[in-house]
Amino acid sequence: MSSRWEVPEDEVSFRFMTSGGSGGQHANRSNTKVEAVFRIVDSPSMPDFLKERVGAKLGEVIRVTVDDERSQYRNRQLAVERIQERIDRAAKVERPRRATKPTRGS
Repeated sequence: MSSRWEVPEDEVSFRFMTSGGSGGQHANRSNTKVEAVFRIVDSPSMPDFLKERVGAKLGEVIRVTVDDERSQYRNRQLAVERIQERIDRAAKVERPRRATKPTRGS
């Protein structure tokens, strides 16, 4: 198990719709496109310090739309992974840049 916080799938709300574009009859009739919404403020499992840090960078709601795969299940997995990636990037604490003198060559 990693030390980072994982997004619980039961805290993500999903909406399914038909995926547009080519792909034949299956793509136009199946609800494979996924819109996933994660509300940072409403998450009971996310620690408060993380809510503040991520909320300041991303806002209160993270919304992701995925229609990469033909499978609704796979698109759902990808949506949760993308939400996780956004949270991980926003949670990273960046070291402050320290000014340095220019080199003699420059």
